[in-house]
Amino acid sequence: MPCSATTARPDSRHKDKRSFHVPRTPIKLAVAVLGVGIAVTACGSVKLGAAAIAGNQRISSTTLSDEVSDLNTAYQADKKHVQLQFPAAQMPQQVLSWLVRFQVRDQLAQRQRITVTPANVQQALNAISTSLKQSGESATLKQVAVANGLPPDQINSLGRYQAIETKLLDRLDGGKLPSSSSAQQTLENKFDRSQCLAAKSLNIQVNPQFGTLNYSDFSIVLAPTTLSKPQSTAPTPAASKPVTSPPC
Repeated sequence: MPCSATTARPDSRHKDKRSFHVPRTPIKLAVAVLGVGIAVTACGSVKLGAAAIAGNQRISSTTLSDEVSDLNTAYQADKKHVQLQFPAAQMPQQVLSWLVRFQVRDQLAQRQRITVTPANVQQALNAISTSLKQSGESATLKQVAVANGLPPDQINSLGRYQAIETKLLDRLDGGKLPSSSSAQQTLENKFDRSQCLAAKSLNIQVNPQFGTLNYSDFSIVLAPTTLSKPQSTAPTPAASKPVTSPPC
C-alpha cells in the first residue's frame, strides 16, 4: 500500500507555554470524539510497525494505539468537564507528539548528565497542580492533561519531563531566575539550543501516516495535502509553517 501523509513549565520560576497549555476558560465538552483506529504502514525509512523512531528507541504502532485508547477512554469518561484543545481526529498526532517530546527530554538529560528521582517527579507534578490552582483553573491535572492530548498513564512522564527542565535551568542560571527580560531570553535560548541539539542527535523519524515533526515545539503536524485547492489571496504567515529540520 503506498504511503500518504494523513503535542509548561509551570513551576514558580520558569514557564514553557509551548509544552503544556493550561486552558484559562472552564473545560467543557466542545466536540464529540470519534473512535480512533490506527493502522500503520511502513513508509520510507521508518521501520515496519513503528509510529516514530528516535535514536535507538522505537515508538511502536501498538504503543501509540494503546496510548490513544487510554486518552480516548479518559476523555469519554469525563467529557462533560473536558474540552479538547485540538480536533478529536488528531488524537494520534497529539499523543505521538508527547511520546516524542519525552524521548527528546530524556536525551537532553542524558547529554547533560541530569538525574531525576521519583521525588523530583512528584515535586514537579505538585508544582504543575499548584500552578493550575494559582491560574484559577478548577480542573484537575488529569483533566488538563487529557484536554492537551496527554494520556493519563503518561502523567508521571510529564513530571519527569518537567523535572529535567527545572534541573537544567537551575544549572544554567545558578538557581536564580534573571530579573531582566533580555537575560531571561538568553537563558531560554540556551535551554532551547541544548534541547534542539538533543533532538538533532536522535535523528527522529516519523511515520508519514501521522505527519511530520515540527521542531519548533516537537509536535507532530499533518503534512500539507498534494491535492489541488483554491489559491488564497493572502499568503500563509511564515510563523505558521512547521520547522521540519533542527534549527540548531
